[in-house]
Amino acid sequence: MSKSEVAQLRRQIELELESLHRGLYALSSGGARHAFINAKMDRVGACQDVLADHVGENTASRIVCQLYVEAMEPEQSSSIDPS
Repeated sequence: MSKSEVAQLRRQIELELESLHRGLYALSSGGARHAFINAKMDRVGACQDVLADHVGENTASRIVCQLYVEAMEPEQSSSIDPS
């Protein structure tokens, strides 16, 4: 897998997590919001699985964790060491 493909997967995960964050705070019924969140997390998981095939499970988990924190707690992400 090329670096551009890894970058595309990373960007897709970022977009899913940003959408998830917006969905957490949107006005919607509990059941609809729950289904939306589950769908987003399933997509993130699928991207993480593909990413893990190319960069290894530990690296993929670290990337997704970092992106999750950046999406959910943007004011705190600047203090996180990405290594």
